[in-house]
Amino acid sequence: MTYVVTENCIQCKYTDCVDVCPVDCFVEGPNFLAIDPEECIDCTLCVAECPVEAIFAEDDVPEDQQEFIEINAKLAKVWPILSSRKEPLPDADKFAKISDKRKLLIEG
Repeated sequence: MTYVVTENCIQCKYTDCVDVCPVDCFVEGPNFLAIDPEECIDCTLCVAECPVEAIFAEDDVPEDQQEFIEINAKLAKVWPILSSRKEPLPDADKFAKISDKRKLLIEG
């Protein structure tokens, strides 16, 4: 089982999770992080570090977030690996309180 980054990460991009990942399985896009399912070793360390509770075990991804399993797998093939912590996006605190952000995801 792998872990999946879901909608809460969109437009926030806190990278506390990246700091604790022992295998560098996170990839970075313009306004979202994703987990490479082929690299994730299911260690669970990232889950507790996410301040917006965006990371779930694949089997525990909420029903309305299931599409993010495929999104993570797809983006992991094209986005660069992120192996160290960065500052969150400038409006991260504002967007952390907003739900229904799927339409804001920039995949390019």
